[in-house]
Amino acid sequence: MSRKSLSTTTPQRLTPVAGAPLWCDAREYGLTGDGVTNDQPALAALVDRLGAGYDADGRARVIYCPPGLYSIRDAGTVWRSGVSLLGAGPAATRFLLSNEGNRSAPVPLAYWTTVQHGADRDRHIADCSFADFEIDGSGVAQTAYDYLAKGLGLQYVVRGVFRNLYIHHTGATGLGCDFLQDSLIDGVVTVGCGRLDNGDQMGGAGIGVGIGGWGDVERLTIANCTTIGNGTNGIFLELQKDYWTPPRGIRIIGCHSQANRFGISDWGADGLIVSGCTMTNNLEAGFDVSGNGTAGVAGRGGLVTGCVIDYNVGDGISMGNTPGPYAVQANRISRNGGFGYHEHDLGHGYQGAAADVVIQDNDIRENALDGIRIDRPMLDTSIVGNRIRDNGRRSAPAESGSGEAVRYGPREVTDGNADWPAGGHRGKVVRVGSRDAVVSDNSADRLSLAEVRPDGSTGWSAATPGPGTAYELPDAPPACGGITIAAPFDSATVRGNRIWHRDADTQAYGIWVTEAGSCVSCAFEDNDLAGTEAALRLDTPPIGGRWARNHSDRD
Repeated sequence: MSRKSLSTTTPQRLTPVAGAPLWCDAREYGLTGDGVTNDQPALAALVDRLGAGYDADGRARVIYCPPGLYSIRDAGTVWRSGVSLLGAGPAATRFLLSNEGNRSAPVPLAYWTTVQHGADRDRHIADCSFADFEIDGSGVAQTAYDYLAKGLGLQYVVRGVFRNLYIHHTGATGLGCDFLQDSLIDGVVTVGCGRLDNGDQMGGAGIGVGIGGWGDVERLTIANCTTIGNGTNGIFLELQKDYWTPPRGIRIIGCHSQANRFGISDWGADGLIVSGCTMTNNLEAGFDVSGNGTAGVAGRGGLVTGCVIDYNVGDGISMGNTPGPYAVQANRISRNGGFGYHEHDLGHGYQGAAADVVIQDNDIRENALDGIRIDRPMLDTSIVGNRIRDNGRRSAPAESGSGEAVRYGPREVTDGNADWPAGGHRGKVVRVGSRDAVVSDNSADRLSLAEVRPDGSTGWSAATPGPGTAYELPDAPPACGGITIAAPFDSATVRGNRIWHRDADTQAYGIWVTEAGSCVSCAFEDNDLAGTEAALRLDTPPIGGRWARNHSDRD
């Protein structure tokens, strides 16, 4: 093989530099894996040694850590290009992060950042793999939150691979790597990360990727990952500078995101593809597009398809201040505690209409509020071919109770005298004096409560109430619709949707245009509204457009 065919950005030699082997067993280079000895100094020295070899000959190196408990204390390891870290599997090779000797140190296993190390496009990390090990961050404690208290925290990475990792209970984001080019995150499991994040601070996710540093294209795939009980997002993408171009080229495929604050979030990408994912039991929304990130820029141009978005405590899909376009196609959006799909205004970010949004061929059912709710101006929207039924399940009237039949637990309220409709209080706030909790679901006599924060043990804002204490549940909203329009809705197409009720007569209207809404030059055609209590409610008469062949029980 010719020297020319091997060439990369670094000079290559067919024989490696002496003293920097291509593959090495960590136990032979000072790491003990005994769970007692601090292995961080030996790891840092080995990374520097192999990184220098890569710089000299262009040949990537591998550190193999056999089964063991590797204690990493009081300092993170500054990583180098061309150095990979491999273990014998997450249950076998475990890195235990702790900082009992230096409480100000965040102690990521590996990091290379712009602020600390001058990382940028010209000083990036290349040709590194991290695979087949576990990172336990539960030993890191700090007096103040530090976004660097991650499992892995690399910035500006080229040809990075993160595979078969189990990262849990880190103070900040578990896998928090930014600006990943030609990279892959595959089979990563994150649990309970962001435990020191109050929910509003930077990071705190299971998998969090800052984007935009490479320009308008960043080629990254996140596949087959599982994120459970993380402090903010299960998986999120966040544009880092408001003047950067939102990048294309990112895909999230076949992932599971459960019991986080948000499931999967697009906070600034362009053309994000999310397919074949499950987003369930998240506290605020299953899928979130908004300008909540650092740059205040919402995602646009994305596609969400073939996903199950189910039993989230808040909305199924939450769209806040995207300029559009966006496509939501062929998903199941069901049994969420708020709206199925909600277009709303965060009060900041892009203030124009969301343009060219497509909501097509989805199964939108049994959500607590409206199936589709428009609370923000939209332009050239297409709502086509959806099946929308049995929404508005938050239909139970106000209730109260006390006495011997009432009992409380950290995550439940039971009232032996109650006879509530199943799911009728979903999404409500139950109040007991000054304490409150959010109802995630209910049976005839039991309220299930959502955690007060991800990975938490209680749903109450304060101590669990004592037996017999009086509780109050608010009234249901006055009405819900299959499609409710409560904002300007111009030049839209609403065609071929089936909107009905089968199991519960809680979806009062098929299509409802409220007093706050308007429809100008819209086409509402061929919608099947038979089986709804009232097919149409037009508090604001439409202006122009076409209303034709919309069928109801009265036709």
